[in-house]
Amino acid sequence: MTPCTMVEISRATIRDLTENHPRIAHALWWATLVDEAVLREWLIGLGGRAAPERTSHLSCELLLRLGVVGLAEGASYAMPFTQSDSADILSSTSVHMNRVLKHLRDERLIVLENRRIRIPDVARLQTYCRFTPGYPHRTPSSD
Repeated sequence: MTPCTMVEISRATIRDLTENHPRIAHALWWATLVDEAVLREWLIGLGGRAAPERTSHLSCELLLRLGVVGLAEGASYAMPFTQSDSADILSSTSVHMNRVLKHLRDERLIVLENRRIRIPDVARLQTYCRFTPGYPHRTPSSD
C-alpha cells in the first residue's frame, strides 16, 4: 500500500543478538508480545464485530499507529486504502464497504475528504467500536 524497506536477518544473527545483547532480546520479546496482542484483537474483530465496528476499529488503529510515527495531523490522516482494499482487509465486499462508510459518515463518526479521514470525536468512535486506547501496547514498560 505504501513504500517500505524490508531486510532479511539470518537465524544465526538473531541467535547471536539474543544471546549476547539482552536489551535487543528484550525488544524482540516485546515486539513478539505486541504482535500476538494485535493478532488476538484482529481475530476478535473479524469474528465478533459487525462491519461498521470493524471499520471504525481500523480507523482508530490507523490513527494511533500513524500518530506515533508523526503521520497523523490531530485526528486526521491520509487514507492509503481504496474501498476495495478496505473491504479485503476487513473481510467484506466493496458494495458492503460503501454502505458501511456511508453509515459512519451519516452518524458523523468519520469524515472522508480527498483521500483523508478525519475523526471528529475520537472518544466517541473508540466507544462505538470498543477500541482500547492502550492497544496495541506501543512502548514497553520499564519493568
